[in-house]
Amino acid sequence: MPRRATKRGAERTPLQRDCDVLICGASFAGLAVARELAGSGADVMLIDRYEIGERQTSACGIPTGWLYALGLENSLQQTFDELVIHTPHATARYQLPWTFSTFDYRKLCGLLAEQMGPFTFETAKVDGRSGSVVHTDRGDISAPLIVDALGWRRVLGPAENIQPPDALLSRGLEVHPFGAGKEMEIWIDRSYVPAGYGWSFPAAGELRIGVGSFDPRFHVRDPTVRLAEDLNAETVRYQGNWIPHALRDATEDGVFFAGDSAGHCLPLTAEGIRTALYFGLACGRELRAVLDGDQTREQALERYHAFSDSHRRPFRWMLRVQRLIPRVAPRLLASSLLAIERKRFIDWAFRHYLDVAHPDFVATWPRRRAPALETLTVRA
Repeated sequence: MPRRATKRGAERTPLQRDCDVLICGASFAGLAVARELAGSGADVMLIDRYEIGERQTSACGIPTGWLYALGLENSLQQTFDELVIHTPHATARYQLPWTFSTFDYRKLCGLLAEQMGPFTFETAKVDGRSGSVVHTDRGDISAPLIVDALGWRRVLGPAENIQPPDALLSRGLEVHPFGAGKEMEIWIDRSYVPAGYGWSFPAAGELRIGVGSFDPRFHVRDPTVRLAEDLNAETVRYQGNWIPHALRDATEDGVFFAGDSAGHCLPLTAEGIRTALYFGLACGRELRAVLDGDQTREQALERYHAFSDSHRRPFRWMLRVQRLIPRVAPRLLASSLLAIERKRFIDWAFRHYLDVAHPDFVATWPRRRAPALETLTVRA
């Protein structure tokens, strides 16, 4: 996939045009939407403030089945079949019924882009929307089908967005020291964070060590530093983000929302990559049906909204557990985590967890393959 640096200064030439589909946001959700439009013949435009694959904001871990289902296995870095959870009073080890893998963000985004067929990509900052016109710092873009995959700010929503610390968001920060490890580890320890957890995900020569707080008012830089120091790791290459932990309407005022902009991030675990891909694919399929003449835009909005809304039950239950865990006495929490180490229970629980956004979803719709054409069109 051709790469170019984010345009700056005089290179940021005016950008004003029409297209059939405008996808705002070029990370997991936005790329998944565009993937499903391959071969449609539509004028698909993708815009983002950063170059595709340029700005990683998560630990980049996902159930391994998703990488293979999407043909992204070449981005895989390290695979784990066990989850280790530390508390001040005990350590629990869960043998998983499926594996989890870390991956290279830039490589995965590039592989997804290669599956998308002809499309136009531009770097631009999205400022807002008036009807079917999206305003950017380089000009206005008009499209009958608009997707907001820009993240938790929900930039293209009609109402003013609620900002942290009042929004239903978690706060996360991690460091990326060079190093090696064999275990995917979680720390539930109130000496680091009163409500939340710490983590260490090895990724083939790199460790991704961080702390997430369910309470956005609690700052996590100092706890992240302490956890890294306790693991004898350097505190270098910081990255962080706000993480939504409540499902939101997936359509509003004629706009499709996917990924963090729709709250498509699982509460409790803060796992949002596979759900961004999952709902992005679903959104793309509804848009594809519009482009193929099989349904109207209004029908697509209704169907996609209903599909997202049908997942409220698992999201709601996981949010309840997220709110419950900080209230449980540490010794009781430790004994509870040990009590559920039994393989039969772990298999049941983690299979249900995977079912919320199962990799089999990738194969449930016969997507047309794109013709062998150049994958990226760059406009001045």
